[in-house]
Amino acid sequence: MPYFDAASSAPLHPVARQALQASLDEGWADPARLYREGRRARLLLDAAREAAAEAVGCRPDELSFTSSGTRAVHSGIYGSLSGRRRVGRHLVVSAVEHSSVLHSAASHEAGGGSVTEVVVDRTGRVSPDAYAAALRPDTALACLQSANHEVGTLQPVAEVAEACRAAGVPLLVDAAQSLAWGPVEGAWSILAASAHKWGGPAGVGLLAVRKGVRFAPQGPADERESGRAAGFENIPAIVAAAASLRAVRAEAEAESARLRGLVERIRTRVAELVPDVEVVGDPVRRLPHLVTFSCLYVDGETLLHELDRAEFSVSSGSSCTSSTLTPSHVLRAMGVLSEGNVRVSLPLGTPAQEVDRFLDLLPGVVASVRTKLGAPVATAGPADAEEFVVDSLGRLCPIPVIELAKAIGNVPVGGVVTVLADDEAARLDIPAWCEMRGQEYLGEHPAEEGTAYRVRRVS
Repeated sequence: MPYFDAASSAPLHPVARQALQASLDEGWADPARLYREGRRARLLLDAAREAAAEAVGCRPDELSFTSSGTRAVHSGIYGSLSGRRRVGRHLVVSAVEHSSVLHSAASHEAGGGSVTEVVVDRTGRVSPDAYAAALRPDTALACLQSANHEVGTLQPVAEVAEACRAAGVPLLVDAAQSLAWGPVEGAWSILAASAHKWGGPAGVGLLAVRKGVRFAPQGPADERESGRAAGFENIPAIVAAAASLRAVRAEAEAESARLRGLVERIRTRVAELVPDVEVVGDPVRRLPHLVTFSCLYVDGETLLHELDRAEFSVSSGSSCTSSTLTPSHVLRAMGVLSEGNVRVSLPLGTPAQEVDRFLDLLPGVVASVRTKLGAPVATAGPADAEEFVVDSLGRLCPIPVIELAKAIGNVPVGGVVTVLADDEAARLDIPAWCEMRGQEYLGEHPAEEGTAYRVRRVS
């Protein structure tokens, strides 16, 4: 069964499996002890730290191992904010950061701190100038991912890091998605990453804190990992994580070029094979293995279930795949279509034949889901009514957009369709539909129930 969700968690790399099995017999003792077994465990831990630090591009004594990538992010943010509390309590993040960063920001704000979210363009990329403008004299920390987890867009880390350096503000980089492909460029101050994203075992995170960065670890004091990660080190998993990172880096150049070609094939062919599709994310400055697209008139959860039945494992940022039934914060920040969203992220070694089979299968699966939902096949001819109201209250995505597409033919060119909806996804998907179909979005206003979205027929 083809697994196309490496951005969530990559399959265990063969080198990681070998290192894990070997170190289970050698790395079980306490590395803080001076007897033979402890010294052996310490050698393994030190060697893993040196290998990981080389891949990150930092000194070994700047790098700590944590229990996860999320723990590394939380420790990095709270430690830096605490270390610079005399400067101020202002935190800067981008609007498309990973949830671990945004949850930390929300907690900081709830505790009395202030947060500025820097907006992104339609490709999901921040402007270095906008980021620099968000920095203030009381800014304690800035956070920026190296690459987006959902759409793969690469961020201008080097330029933002330079702006932060000029302002005297440390920059924390979430490098979870990009570290397998190479070190993060620029003068970053703190870096977090997660081993299971590159084929290492789950439960190992990396936290690098450059020398000279004011940092105060939070929680009870602990003598391990420079006080930044309390508890006994999982040495076999750490060794496997470092060994697999070195292994994927050795393959990165060749595999990056190969997977980039396969992803480019998906980006091109999906738009040709499936009507009413928006391929999102930066087409050039992106991760080599990841592509995201959204399909009009499709329930994202149903689409993923149908692809799973066809033995393809993919993921989604669609509004209809979350328990809250709200659009992905990344897609919402970008202002792109959220319904029927599919993220394909190819693991190392993915055969071209599996990509071709996916492309052969996808059009029929999308068409089947659209038929079940009653999606329009073609726009109806013009009519006499100057205005038409569609009541989609109580109906979830993508039904409000489907009803809009059906109703647009009930008004002549210049006429207006008003869609009444109380699904949060409509706020994003109706304007996106207008842009895709060349119709004019007139805006929204509160209705007696829900929200009224007004669309003028242009063609």
